[in-house]
Amino acid sequence: MSSLVRHVTIDCADAYALAGFWAKALDSTISDADKPGDEEVLVEAPGVGLLFIQVPEAKSVKNRIHLDLKPLDRTRDEEVERLIGLGATLFEDHRNPDGSGWATLADPEGNEFCVERSAAERAATATAPAS
Repeated sequence: MSSLVRHVTIDCADAYALAGFWAKALDSTISDADKPGDEEVLVEAPGVGLLFIQVPEAKSVKNRIHLDLKPLDRTRDEEVERLIGLGATLFEDHRNPDGSGWATLADPEGNEFCVERSAAERAATATAPAS
């Protein structure tokens, strides 16, 4: 039998605050067992939970691992704007004039993540197979 990923764990300065951002970003919830001031806070997201662990050191370099988000009910650009409204910042813009590409954002503590095109956007730009 193989293993399953239970949580993706993210070091941070304020576990509850950062978990709050990600709970809103993923339209999920913080575990009922967690409260402000806790050093470990779980976002119970569908698929894999995100566990935020408070650590004393600040983020100093680029993430070695990051999340790629794919919007389910809106476009990539609408999702980018929504996430910026929640407190993310645009880190690098890799969107192309033809609609392809992605945007790299940073969460409130500077952790990078990407927003890709939705499935509907990908389907709309897919080329028909040659006959």
